[in-house]
Amino acid sequence: MAGSPVKDEIARRHLGLPAHVLSTSLLTGVGIADVVAALRLCSGQTVLDLECGRGGYGLEVAARTGAQLVGVDFSREAVGQAREQAQRLGRQATFEIGELTGTGLSVGSVEAVMCVDAIQFAQPPEAAYREMSRVLVPGGRAVLTCWEPLDVADERVPARLRGVDLGAGLQVAGFVEIEVVERPDWFAIELALWQEAAALDPGTDLALRSFHEEGVRVLERADRLRRVMATATAG
Repeated sequence: MAGSPVKDEIARRHLGLPAHVLSTSLLTGVGIADVVAALRLCSGQTVLDLECGRGGYGLEVAARTGAQLVGVDFSREAVGQAREQAQRLGRQATFEIGELTGTGLSVGSVEAVMCVDAIQFAQPPEAAYREMSRVLVPGGRAVLTCWEPLDVADERVPARLRGVDLGAGLQVAGFVEIEVVERPDWFAIELALWQEAAALDPGTDLALRSFHEEGVRVLERADRLRRVMATATAG
């Protein structure tokens, strides 16, 4: 990611992201505002960015709300880049190596959890929802973005996405006030991004080649998915 400025430029342009936001997923600029509103954070509270990647979204949410940021990701490289970005921006934040299913945080240690486009990687998925509930204070907020299959039996959709059911996962973990909203406006922006990725000539750039190949794959299955945002309150 750090060595692919062309990929970053394409993503930032399509998603409408501020220049300082390093994206490792597909949340749009409008989507960031939606997540901020749904988290209901107050200044001084703590938000966990679960699977934070390079930290761009969490840092932006914290800056807009005055919250303290804790980011957790399985990738040592991503955590290192997140720390470097926080330093460049002059932001106070904590980034640690951890898992979707085991953050290493204490019980009831955060007021909010955000998980952007990553819950599908949890093994097993239900453990990640339980972990969110565990680290949240009673009444704390969880906001997740992801894709869900239109048909869970459609084997043309990757298995990890066929297993995504945000509402059911949150309910089993004890969350209340659960709402799952489809966001076709986000999806339309993403598809335009992938169309450009699929059409480009990556040459010898390995990052661009991966980006191009992912664009081709995503476009092949796009009509079998729906883009969603889920919000919930810890019971």
